[in-house]
Amino acid sequence: MKLTDRQAFEQYAERVSSDWAKLHDGSSWVFRVPIGEWSKSKGALATFDYLRLLLEESGLTYTLKRVGSGGWNWADPSVVVQGPNHPSILYANVTADRVPDLIASLKAGKPHEELAVGTFADTPVGNIQPIAEHPFFAGQKKFLTADWGVIDPESIADYIARGGYGALKKALFEMTPDEVIEEMKTASVRGRGGAGFPAGIKWESARRSRAEPKFIAINSHEGEPNVYKDRQLIESNPHLVLEGILIACYAVGSNRGYNYVGGEHVLALERFRMAVAQAEEWGLIGENVLGSGFDVEVRARAGGGAYICGEGSALMYSVMGERGQPRTKPPRSVEEGLWRRPTMLNNTESIANAPLVIKNGGEWYASLGTEKSKGTKLFTFQGPLKRLGVVEMEMGVNLRHLIFDVYGGMKDGYTFKGVQTGGVSAGALREDQIDH
Repeated sequence: MKLTDRQAFEQYAERVSSDWAKLHDGSSWVFRVPIGEWSKSKGALATFDYLRLLLEESGLTYTLKRVGSGGWNWADPSVVVQGPNHPSILYANVTADRVPDLIASLKAGKPHEELAVGTFADTPVGNIQPIAEHPFFAGQKKFLTADWGVIDPESIADYIARGGYGALKKALFEMTPDEVIEEMKTASVRGRGGAGFPAGIKWESARRSRAEPKFIAINSHEGEPNVYKDRQLIESNPHLVLEGILIACYAVGSNRGYNYVGGEHVLALERFRMAVAQAEEWGLIGENVLGSGFDVEVRARAGGGAYICGEGSALMYSVMGERGQPRTKPPRSVEEGLWRRPTMLNNTESIANAPLVIKNGGEWYASLGTEKSKGTKLFTFQGPLKRLGVVEMEMGVNLRHLIFDVYGGMKDGYTFKGVQTGGVSAGALREDQIDH
């Protein structure tokens, strides 16, 4: 299906949004099983297959969906269930052997309280409390992660049904490239890869570069041990990252974007390439996108496992098929990057914020976070904690709250001694240093 103009996109978006609303109106059962690298390692595929088998024999009217990770990795394999007289509930640790008990409980007309983490409803369901009161979820601001565990990351229809590519449409038809950049500057989105450089200023510098052609390069290498926020972002919602790339290309005057994904992130790479193929088929990538006159192509590049390729200049050499090695600066990449042409380099999480900024406005984004660090941040922890996963919190949250409240503190038998922040290149903090 190719959407040739703005009207065709709007009509399609209206139709799939209506279909989405009907699917989730509570008249039939909807089962969502988060499938990602983490949940697959814990048996989620076996849970999905057995659930499908038993549902076929159950007599229930149902829809079974594979969705992206919800971020609640500690609860996987998990199942989110919604149905008649059954508000949406998250069930945890639903291994294949527990599927029969879950189905039997639902057919009997009652939730399985033993497996339930919480309900996405505003009020309790029996003894099951609203999930918004659970420590892992209570402080989260779910904007980047709003569709995690909700949509099928391999379905462009799901993404559009939830408002996806609406920001791209707005940018193409209601804003000039300079206005897009001004919104990014107003939002004060800082780089999420470590340096914290203001994205809007970087976009503006790329826009002002006179040499042609220009390129966009996204750093999804994520080679730091035990860090997986970017990988899970792509696995759970690749179209959000792709939409950000397309908006950036339009804003800076580029017709080609690259996403450099760590080769070990197999599912993320597979899903991003699938998203690109779908966007091409739907007319959101290619010549004259939606009749706007904007031409663009996007490609994925897989890393070869070299840690150094997480550094920007080494990454660009690798994209070009050369040996990945860092170079001295100047020149900066916006002056001379890929093939010695201006190249704007952004982190995965940074670029994924662009659709949110364009959709809701820079002032909205700047209202989140702190005076100097706006918006939200994805966090991951690894170690002997009671809960592991990805959370999205406003900038300004302290480490003690994350470690001991959100992630549940140390497992029995372990004592907290310190935390290493930001991967192997950063330092360690003692317990008396984590309150800032």
